[in-house]
Amino acid sequence: MSTWFGVGRSEIGLVRSVNQDAFAVIDTVGVWAVADGMGGHVGGEVAAQTAIATVQAEAAASSHLFGNGQTSPADVLTDLISRAHDAILNRAKTKSKLKGMGTTIVLLAIVSGPVPVAYLAHVGDSRAYRFRSGTLTPLTKDHTLIEKYLERGILTTETAKTHPERHVLTRALGVGVTVKPTTTAFPLLPEDVVLLCSDGLTKMLEDEDIRAVLAVGELDPSQVCDRLVTTALDRGGEDNVTVVVIAPRSP
Repeated sequence: MSTWFGVGRSEIGLVRSVNQDAFAVIDTVGVWAVADGMGGHVGGEVAAQTAIATVQAEAAASSHLFGNGQTSPADVLTDLISRAHDAILNRAKTKSKLKGMGTTIVLLAIVSGPVPVAYLAHVGDSRAYRFRSGTLTPLTKDHTLIEKYLERGILTTETAKTHPERHVLTRALGVGVTVKPTTTAFPLLPEDVVLLCSDGLTKMLEDEDIRAVLAVGELDPSQVCDRLVTTALDRGGEDNVTVVVIAPRSP
């Protein structure tokens, strides 16, 4: 059993008719994930659910997902994402209306030890953040056209917020023959809280808004989850919003 645990919540929002987000909380092996589907009324929902179901099945099949010492945790996450990608491609072949479906994913694993280490792998614009001592730190960088424009200095942060291509992805599961996630690793402190979310949260809340919500009250994952989702809905809930909050168990 992981010494860290997560709580997730997903809401359809106030505008969309289908929830194309999905999430996984697999405390037993220390794995958590959020996926945000794309591609048609049915396709996005199926793609996200397929990705999450693949991660859950692989995790359930191995109680020692990160314990063999032969494969690095980052490689394990990369393999999980590759399997999810293949599962979506195979599913898309079964029905014409699923053709072209895809999904983002952000996948977190925490490996316990004297110093616990968090490993992240992500594709698309679902994000991860760390909240530590009142400071919110982004742990992922979106795979979007806008992010490329920002890196090249073509746009400013302000103009990017309203750019018509701001939600165009440069990478997604189910798109292309292969997919390459970005992986990172970082040590955790006992007071850290890690947040995974779909862009339904970050469309409605700036990073400072998220930080302010986390900074108020108890850092109980269930309460934090509810506060973030409720705030996104109060701001208009223009998209499906999904949040998973991970924190250490109390001794």
